[in-house]
Amino acid sequence: MSRKKEDKFVDLISEDAFKLLAASGPKLVEKIGIDIIRGVVLDVLTGRNLRDSTERLTRKRIAMLNLSLLEIFIKGASKYPNFIEELPLFASKRLCAKSICKEERWIAQWMLGLTDKAFQNVLRDDRMNIAQYVEEYKRTCQEVVDKFKETRGDLVGTLSIDSNTKAEINLLFITYLLNTIGSETLTIRGSEKSAYGKLFEKLILGSLLSILGFKFVDRENPGGLKKVFWLAQQGERRESDATLLYAAGKGVRFDIGFIGRGNPEISLDKVTRFEREIELQEQKWYLATIIIVDRIGKKSRIEALANRIGGTIIQMSMSYWPKQVAIELSNTIGYSHELARMPDDEIDDYLKEAVRKVPLEAFIGFGGD
Repeated sequence: MSRKKEDKFVDLISEDAFKLLAASGPKLVEKIGIDIIRGVVLDVLTGRNLRDSTERLTRKRIAMLNLSLLEIFIKGASKYPNFIEELPLFASKRLCAKSICKEERWIAQWMLGLTDKAFQNVLRDDRMNIAQYVEEYKRTCQEVVDKFKETRGDLVGTLSIDSNTKAEINLLFITYLLNTIGSETLTIRGSEKSAYGKLFEKLILGSLLSILGFKFVDRENPGGLKKVFWLAQQGERRESDATLLYAAGKGVRFDIGFIGRGNPEISLDKVTRFEREIELQEQKWYLATIIIVDRIGKKSRIEALANRIGGTIIQMSMSYWPKQVAIELSNTIGYSHELARMPDDEIDDYLKEAVRKVPLEAFIGFGGD
């Protein structure tokens, strides 16, 4: 295969597909749309699982990228006669390039059946190990192809995008393609789990505290310290995901995580993380602790431990959990809100209307005030 030195995998995909690879945080909001984001926030506030709400978005992204990877294979095989045979070698050369963007690195790894984690674990982040891995990868795939041919026969055919872009396919083409798609799926699911988690932790907490009647402020310039809250900023050494100040030295630290019952050690870390007093504007503030998690196991010790340090754990899997937060604010700092006294059958309509007024854009720095 004759290639130019500057050839890259990303040159074979559309601009939309390239943007789809890089989407995260505010870019995800732009891609998804703020109205859909509001719908997901409402889902979580009414007890639905975040993963259920975002699964459709993840499946859509994966399906679109699957087709983009197929496009790379067809365009590459159409343009370069030995594209498939030399694919692992070219992918390894791209991974060894001195300067490589995340999108190109991901595609090159996928072409070798790798993800970021697999690259770390299998190759130990050492590029010197790539050559040996490539030879083993090629040999393994060829053995599988040969065995399939012996028992089921060969595969032949043609795929085309248009009259000028055609690719002859065979079993090796399909084997490399399916391995690539498998690695891509693992990467995107892992990436979106982290991206959606970080994005919605901020959006859920910000929405909840806004609905409860607190004003979102800049931590560095909060103005007054009454009925306000701020969110942890990206990159800072955070002590909590949100800090709420009520009045007269009373406030609450919030931490939120979409943590299932299979991760008790993370929840335990959240319970024991915070100090109970801080000093702001030469005044000492007592801060209660509220930890919000997806759910905890029946035999977990977390709630008892939280009680011993004066903290509370609230599960988002419980219907109308925002009402429980309102009740907890009443019990700990004496803050009264109508949600704490609201009949359960009225809460859905109340939250649906309230979410419409929440300044979501401001919580992620996306076009807000």
